[in-house]
Amino acid sequence: MAALLILIHLATLLNSSLAVRKPLGTQTNIGTEFIRTSCGTTTDPGLCMTTFSGYASEIQASPKLLARTALSVSLNTTRSVSTVIVKLSKSHGLKPKEIAAIRDCVEELKDSVDELKRACDEMGSGGGKSFQLRMSDIQTWVNAALTDEDTCMDGFSGKRQIVKVAHLISIALAFVSH
Repeated sequence: MAALLILIHLATLLNSSLAVRKPLGTQTNIGTEFIRTSCGTTTDPGLCMTTFSGYASEIQASPKLLARTALSVSLNTTRSVSTVIVKLSKSHGLKPKEIAAIRDCVEELKDSVDELKRACDEMGSGGGKSFQLRMSDIQTWVNAALTDEDTCMDGFSGKRQIVKVAHLISIALAFVSH
């Protein structure tokens, strides 16, 4: 029963964190088309378009702003899901195997949050390293975050919501890599 309630809470949380923002201004059409084209190259174009079309007026036709937004949304969504799973780990009535899987997942999500934060910070910095080295570091951290999400899913029965987070991270990786 506790697992069902947590899954419902995760679904609500994920849906609210992915809620489409309302487009603003005339730059929206340019941004929307750019996002549609960019999302077409990802592993989940529907989720991508739903998630990022509300940012069209801010992103316009900037690959850098799209990548930065994708990293930020991935980070915030991963943080939110991590918080819910931490609460799940404190639920009563869980079996020892479930508790162990949840604890492992919490650790993986913490690592994922740290790696996405590093990627976001590096994306925003302009100093020191060459552009290619910065992008290589960002790709490495986003890949590591995606691996953490996959590892979390291995032993966790509430993985449907984790899959959506992993898809967001995969989308961010696609945008960072182009």
